[in-house]
Amino acid sequence: MPATSTGGDNVAFLLSQLGHRSASVFAELIASIDLTPPHSGILRVIASEPGRSQQALSGQLGLLPSRVVAYVDELEDRGYVERRRNPDDRRLHALYLTASGKKLMKQISELGRQHERLMTAGLDSTQRDTLRQLLSVIAENQGMTPHVHPGF
Repeated sequence: MPATSTGGDNVAFLLSQLGHRSASVFAELIASIDLTPPHSGILRVIASEPGRSQQALSGQLGLLPSRVVAYVDELEDRGYVERRRNPDDRRLHALYLTASGKKLMKQISELGRQHERLMTAGLDSTQRDTLRQLLSVIAENQGMTPHVHPGF
């Protein structure tokens, strides 16, 4: 266990420890609605930019196109996503949420708020805002893609 000169854990270790815990808690929450974190990430991107192609989605998420196709197939089979031919390029499919998918996004959003409350328990709103700002600076310096979890 890495320690600082004052005897406590260093920042990198704490970030790793909390990141693992946060991912585990989110996976448990999202499993309650029979989804996985990658499913929720894909739904979130489609909701934020309806009409994106599978290819664009793959690039943004940093996933192999074959994995994206498999996840989208599952979401389509469940009635949450629909593929439409892209009018500008018939080789591409544009992705959209169905009415059920939009309803599901409301559940995912509530679970996201619950996750935030669980992971920031013990902080007041000022501390939470400060932590968010500091973590944003670190994420930007590390070249992280905003709004995309690299583990998916």
